[in-house]
Amino acid sequence: MQKRQNSIFDCKKKRGARCRQITVRKWSFLIITGGMSLFSITFVSEIITTTMILQKDKDPMGLAIADYAKNGSAERLRVFSPQFEEDEIPVETLFREYEAMPDIEQKALQTAHGHVLDVGARAGCHALALQDMGMEVTAIDISPLSVETMQRRGVKNAVLCDLFDISGHNPGKTYDTVIMLMNGIGIVGKIEKLHSFFAYMKQILAPGGQLLVDSSDIRYVFENEDGSLDINLNTAYYGEMEYQIQYKHTKGEPFPWLYIDFPLLSNIAENNGFIADKILEGDHYDYLARITLRTNS
Repeated sequence: MQKRQNSIFDCKKKRGARCRQITVRKWSFLIITGGMSLFSITFVSEIITTTMILQKDKDPMGLAIADYAKNGSAERLRVFSPQFEEDEIPVETLFREYEAMPDIEQKALQTAHGHVLDVGARAGCHALALQDMGMEVTAIDISPLSVETMQRRGVKNAVLCDLFDISGHNPGKTYDTVIMLMNGIGIVGKIEKLHSFFAYMKQILAPGGQLLVDSSDIRYVFENEDGSLDINLNTAYYGEMEYQIQYKHTKGEPFPWLYIDFPLLSNIAENNGFIADKILEGDHYDYLARITLRTNS
């Protein structure tokens, strides 16, 4: 398989017949979670945890971003997973401008409208591009170092806040567009959490609002030379992963991450009162989805 353009890391399958590249454009799980606990939700009874704002000395992604912003370079940002071999993320990718973004991200920014909530904004590349388009943007992240970097780079409204605590930060506020790019839906972590995620989206989306997310169907990672798949159907969904990141001597906690195929995402969205449309498909098993609340006809 040829190396994918804009690919951020190569996931080499352990104990498999061949090495495969996982198509994750920007390691959004690092962008959004920074290696910390996933759900900080207080709106659904079955999922109640404490909101996690990272400490500066426990935030490897934020440290790498701060280094790159200050020095124009950063050391290796290492990624670990029990499913795959160690890899790393080029930090400069988090600072790219609109022209250097892949088609799926450009399409998402072109599709955004109204007041945009940029989830897991990190260095602020999407927020800055949207500002250049004349849009109002709220860029949120749980990393203080990332928020400080965004502010220095010119993001007008960069907020230290978890997605699932945004209602507490600005009670009653809703958004016309919520963007979760670079596999941003991955913060959900597990298929079973999507119901609660969609319940929360109903609270923060304005009437006529839209959720723009991208993801990848990673089943090809488990494909053998003869076309068969090394997927155990009696275990968890094959797109449920676990990751951990390290920068210099700072190592984050392990955290779950989700890659989801579009038919499954569409089905779960429909079961929760939404409609999912695939508005762009990439060349490497990735796609961009526009998700809107279903209206009664």
